[in-house]
Amino acid sequence: MIPKNTICLWFDGTALDAATFYAETFPDSTVTAVHRAPGDYPSGQQGDVLTVEFSVCGIPCLGLNGGPEFKHSEAFSFVIATDDQAETDRLWNAIVGNGGQESECGWCKDRWGLSWQITPRALTEGYTDPDPAVAKRVFEAMMTMRKIDVAAIEAARRG
Repeated sequence: MIPKNTICLWFDGTALDAATFYAETFPDSTVTAVHRAPGDYPSGQQGDVLTVEFSVCGIPCLGLNGGPEFKHSEAFSFVIATDDQAETDRLWNAIVGNGGQESECGWCKDRWGLSWQITPRALTEGYTDPDPAVAKRVFEAMMTMRKIDVAAIEAARRG
């Protein structure tokens, strides 16, 4: 059944590779269907993979092999809440270690150009703490990081 709302992500011929990586990397993620083009189109030929239906952490997505015209940007990112440092490390390292790149404050980019925020729950709880001094300490600690260090965030929260 087609979901009521699906995120469509544009790829240049690599939608199946990306969807397979996401399904293998993130919990509650899967590739559910691969559709081939019924005819030639501007960036491909009949029989090429046109779309891939998949989910990332339960969110329905459609990978569209639309060609080189559009690129991903940080204006869209997946925010993945992690429970501990081990999960944070595993997901961060999978993305960065598979041709991706690090960025600031828990952000990284995969090899297809999609942005990810690998965000430990401890970080979100810390910078949204009702005590403004706690929130500020956590926020300032985060601003010095690339991959989030949960122990350092928890230490900042404690003061």
